[in-house]
Amino acid sequence: MNGLAGRSAVLFGFLAAATGVVTLVAGLVGDRPDLRRRGPAHVWVVLAAAVLAALAMERALVTNDFSLKYVADNHSRATPLLYTVSSLWGALEGSILLWTLVLAGYLALVARRFRSRAADPVVGWALVTGLVVAAFFFGLMLGPANPFRVLASIPHDGSGPNPLLQNHPLMAFHPPILYMGYVGFTVPFAFAVAALVTGRLDEGWLLETRRWTLIAWALLTAGIILGAWWSYEVLGWGGYWAWDPVENASFLPWLTGTAFLHSVMVQERRGLLRVWNLSLLVATFSLTILGTFLTRSGVLDSVHAFTESPIGPAILGFFALVVAVGVGLIGWRGDRLRAPGRVDAALSREGAFLANNLLFAAFAFVVLLGTVFPLLAEALNGDRITVGRPYFDRMVTPIALCLLFLMAVAPALPWRKASGEVLRDRLKWPAWAATAVVVACVAGGLRGLGTLLAFGLGAFAAAAALRQLVLSTRRNGVRGLLGRANGGMVVHLGVVLVAVAFAASSSYGHRAEFRLRPGQSARLAGHTVTYLRSATVQHPNKRTISADVRIDRGAVYRPSLHQFPFATQAIGTPSVRTGLTGDVYLTLVSAPRTADAPAVIAVVVQPLIVWLWLGGAVMVLGTLLAVAPGRRRRPTEPASAPAGERRPPVEPDPEPGESLELEPLKEPAEVPVQ
Repeated sequence: MNGLAGRSAVLFGFLAAATGVVTLVAGLVGDRPDLRRRGPAHVWVVLAAAVLAALAMERALVTNDFSLKYVADNHSRATPLLYTVSSLWGALEGSILLWTLVLAGYLALVARRFRSRAADPVVGWALVTGLVVAAFFFGLMLGPANPFRVLASIPHDGSGPNPLLQNHPLMAFHPPILYMGYVGFTVPFAFAVAALVTGRLDEGWLLETRRWTLIAWALLTAGIILGAWWSYEVLGWGGYWAWDPVENASFLPWLTGTAFLHSVMVQERRGLLRVWNLSLLVATFSLTILGTFLTRSGVLDSVHAFTESPIGPAILGFFALVVAVGVGLIGWRGDRLRAPGRVDAALSREGAFLANNLLFAAFAFVVLLGTVFPLLAEALNGDRITVGRPYFDRMVTPIALCLLFLMAVAPALPWRKASGEVLRDRLKWPAWAATAVVVACVAGGLRGLGTLLAFGLGAFAAAAALRQLVLSTRRNGVRGLLGRANGGMVVHLGVVLVAVAFAASSSYGHRAEFRLRPGQSARLAGHTVTYLRSATVQHPNKRTISADVRIDRGAVYRPSLHQFPFATQAIGTPSVRTGLTGDVYLTLVSAPRTADAPAVIAVVVQPLIVWLWLGGAVMVLGTLLAVAPGRRRRPTEPASAPAGERRPPVEPDPEPGESLELEPLKEPAEVPVQ
């Protein structure tokens, strides 16, 4: 029953997406508004099919329907309900189903948002693009990634989820949020394709998709932070980011998406960087598809990646198609994408944003090269090599420091050209704050040029952001925090918190292993750990051995080892004492054989870890503030704009702290394609 319902829903969704593409293309090419208006109906059918397929799989998991291979491989009768539900996205086929469900939800939101403009060619081509992507993922589930494959012989029980995927509640939240960020970039990509196809290349399509891009970026940010937290709480190595290929796969579209959010302001304000912004959107969506290939094809070894699967060639082919279409459309419209102006001076806000984008592009290239180089080396000469953390740290550290510097300088610069007096006035106090922080760190005994630079530049950027926020709240009250400008400053504060915490924990951490008998103590970095006793508990789905460890004569913490029925090795769960200044992180490396035998306990002391998670929360909060409408001014058309062409509005620079939001300009109902 579940298999039949699921397979029928997948087939129905594929047919709805395919017929929607045919209907819309026929209406757009044949100038048939009646056919264009039918596009949203196909989207709602796609959503219904995706929801039905997901419900069929969840029902199969909850009711222990082991006739489905996916359920038998990724579920067992002893699996707790939370991990039973989250098993939907715990393996390859289920993750494709989740991707399709999220994409269908986004397409439905687009159809609802633009329901009054269903006949608009831009909306039509955007829906065509989204439906093509949906048809591809439905097609994967009809072929090599079928989650509803039926077994000839039905087992009594399944093997259960991967032990690492049933060891922490974050499994229920991290993947869906990450996917909502990943898939959310389909919307701005679809509208970019629509703008290129229709020839409506002014800034109207940017205004239409601004909030979609911000929301997708916020969700991807939250997903990455939750993934780092999951790694910290589950894997037991004391870290949170190891430049793992799958971590990089989610980080790459974040980098290009962040670059786009900065450079798009230059296009909205000055009409510049049109080709660059379209290229960034194509790159961001393409990198989400490439990330899907890296994590689901089995070509990379990673604790996060799925096993080898037959869908790799299909995803790689789709990635190539996306790149070819995006680059081809940009090349086709190259003449019409020429900017009406240029960057007047390097020392200006648009000049700083351009430098910012070049740094983000370099950052993304370094990460992409380190991620795919092992694949290229193996394909060319058969050598299996690994690009590790030293490469990434050495290459990206100077780029990250430059970005921190620009975070402070760019918002303080006026458009077009900056005077020395204005820049000195706006950056005087942030510079003093940075100097004071570095002096205080050196006086406190901290060393390390790179780390001290990170602290100083972090203080520089934070003080610049706080200055703007204070001026804004003085001018407009709490409402002054709303809008993209000041929401962006809150995001900058979150980035500073993450950067400083990353630098501190990477540079000043301590770790050691101790072999202790009950009652014995050890010291590390000013902290005392005392091993008290061990205990063994049998759960329905695992056997747990835990060690009671007292930290600094205070509370008792319990690192543990779990033995799952079908796992060859025990899975550790750390126990962490978290504080504002640092964490004491305990893992049970080797359990005692008897009550009086020694246990091997690893202790990691790292400063400021909690500020990583708080910084991520601040970044998401800032994005929500940026999505909220700020104080608007009605833009004016420059008198020199040629007939039929709308150029970006020209306004006086706002005072520091003033949040300006441009109102979307009215688009013409039809613009002839040239």
